[in-house]
Amino acid sequence: MTVIGLGYLGAVHAAAMAELGFEVLGLDVLPHKVELLAAGKAPVYEPGLEELLRKHVAGLPGSTGRLSFTTSYAEVAAFGDVHFVCVNTPQKPGEYACDMSYVDAAVDALAPHLTRPALVVGKSTVPVGSAARLARRVAELAPAGEAAELAWNPEFLREGFAVEDTLRPDRIVVGVTSERAERVLRQVYAGPVGEGSPFVVADLPTAELVKTAANAFLSTKISFINAMAEICEAADGDVVKLAEALGYDDRIGRKFLRAGIGFGGGCLPKDIRAFMARAGELGAAEALTFLREIDSLNMRRRARMVELTRETLDGSLLGKRIAVLGAAFKPDSDDVRDSPALNIAGQLHLQGAEVTVYDPKAAENARRVFPTLRYAPSALDAAQGAHAVLHLTEWREFRDLDPAALGEVVSTRHLLDGRNTLDPALWRKANWSYRALGRPTA
Repeated sequence: MTVIGLGYLGAVHAAAMAELGFEVLGLDVLPHKVELLAAGKAPVYEPGLEELLRKHVAGLPGSTGRLSFTTSYAEVAAFGDVHFVCVNTPQKPGEYACDMSYVDAAVDALAPHLTRPALVVGKSTVPVGSAARLARRVAELAPAGEAAELAWNPEFLREGFAVEDTLRPDRIVVGVTSERAERVLRQVYAGPVGEGSPFVVADLPTAELVKTAANAFLSTKISFINAMAEICEAADGDVVKLAEALGYDDRIGRKFLRAGIGFGGGCLPKDIRAFMARAGELGAAEALTFLREIDSLNMRRRARMVELTRETLDGSLLGKRIAVLGAAFKPDSDDVRDSPALNIAGQLHLQGAEVTVYDPKAAENARRVFPTLRYAPSALDAAQGAHAVLHLTEWREFRDLDPAALGEVVSTRHLLDGRNTLDPALWRKANWSYRALGRPTA
């Protein structure tokens, strides 16, 4: 099989497919990314990925040799029976809609080389209706004609757990138009299915919708508990206790009920916006009007964290030194796309604060986005002389910080917990003022 597009999704998928026993050829149009992967180095930080690369990349000592890389579409077409398309689908600049240009370019480049029966499998998150259009395009451009089929197999990866999610997925969804395509994909995923992963067969539009609907639901659940945090602040309630009590209801569950600065990353924000845009194109805009408020509420949390910091520092950010713990949008990732943590750090800086950021893995990516911020090699270095410390990405090492030791290097002991994962009693015992969204101040 082949994997086209070797970013976050593609690199993980290629390595995991090699782990499942397949001969895999990965393609990317960026030569430096291909060279990096061919050396067994991951283009992104993802736990377990580099170990898989070193285990399978051809030419590395002791590897299985099942995984190799190229920039040639002709080589990919000659090599593969199944071609996974894993390219990016970002938000269009100035619009809510999804930018399909990378997917279209990949299909247009691959299809003319398909001279024998093949299955092209989309994994990228796309607007519903895209797969049917692309299926027609593949059949039109491929010398093999209708023997070159298209199916859709959305990904449900969680950054930080992507390798595990690929090898042992909680479900496998395939959108197909023929028994042959279903049979091929059952062979591809025979290992995970044999270990108990459900295999859901659907039509093309339903398979596309599963991914966008899942992200819309998760976004809604996160923003719901953040809306409750706003109510708790107004009523002097505790959103953490509220979430705990709600979580015992098995119809609701505990996951995604942690109030804080909201969601970010390369999926949820742009996917719910693209979903709204596509619903409008289909004449069903009213069905998703609630997502506009979900998006608005999510972005409002970032502004509220900035305001909470200002309140803590006696009404002014000008000249105040602030340590920001975290730049990635979530822990166990170096992804800073639409990161609430980095957005808040940038807002504080633009409003006159001297901001120093520490993140265990995402500092270099953050520096490329916000080069005017200061970056430190450790939490203690970031906190030197700080008037406030903001906890904005819930890395495990931040939960393990010693409040007394950190207190020795700051100017004033103000902690603002943007993720509601630190222990207020522990920090207050060390004479820190502890503030968090949706929680009592005392």
